[in-house]
Amino acid sequence: MKIAVYGKGGIGKSTTSCNISIALARRGRKVLQIGCDPKHDSTFTLTGFLIPTIIDTLQVKDYHYEDVWPEDVIYKGYGGVDCVEAGGPPAGAGCGGYVVGETVKPLKESNAFYEYDIISSDVLGDVACGGFAAPLNYADYRIIITDNGFDALFAANRIAASVREKSHTHPLRLAGLVGNRTFERDLIDKYVEACPMPVLEVLPLVEDIRVSRVKGKTLFEMAEYQPNLNYVCDFHLNIADQILSEPEGVVPREIPDRELFSLLSDFYLNADFRSGNEFGCNQQDVSLDFTII
Repeated sequence: MKIAVYGKGGIGKSTTSCNISIALARRGRKVLQIGCDPKHDSTFTLTGFLIPTIIDTLQVKDYHYEDVWPEDVIYKGYGGVDCVEAGGPPAGAGCGGYVVGETVKPLKESNAFYEYDIISSDVLGDVACGGFAAPLNYADYRIIITDNGFDALFAANRIAASVREKSHTHPLRLAGLVGNRTFERDLIDKYVEACPMPVLEVLPLVEDIRVSRVKGKTLFEMAEYQPNLNYVCDFHLNIADQILSEPEGVVPREIPDRELFSLLSDFYLNADFRSGNEFGCNQQDVSLDFTII
């Protein structure tokens, strides 16, 4: 099974991806996580360091793909999860999407691509075009990481649109949304009511999740000496169980941009807790202009 994880930049996608990978490994699956981001830090919480990238290795090999072996680019992470980082050109030079698009090539040529039960690609931000859309060419399922906020759900809607577009030529389905870092899910529910899709889980707003990223450890590793985190690990195990059940998935029909702006902004303006009392102002003082030219 091949999974592609997308979501708005900074939403906690890589941290969530690493914990899902560990959860899948805990269910007895052989897992490979591929970091598809030029800053090559997707697998940091699995390995505890920034592993050499495929582009680093190709430079050493003078770009001879046939000379790249699995042990040159695959590093063992916590819990037995194998890790690969695509890497990319220096900032401001070249095309990171091209490198991501080429990442699978040496893995296929060495047959490593076919040795795993699960391959999870953690892809840069919410970019779903060019090389950054390449993981969708191989994916069975896509997972979208979001939060309960306006910007992340707007990005999620654009990602949903790319699922529908890609499904015309590939057997790709959306497994569902994962809400991250939130106590609430009311805006998520409002969105999925208008654009039906599964919500796999809503992860709690826990400071230790952010801290785990800084420490270079997954929640599962931290839970070994902080048993109070076991309940958070259970959320990720639930996501893993749903993925392993091979859900039918959906091909979502995204909401047109202007309609989505209206839907989300009306929610904010009409919700009681945003009536102005929380901010010491009257509702008539609050206005949003989402005119798109």
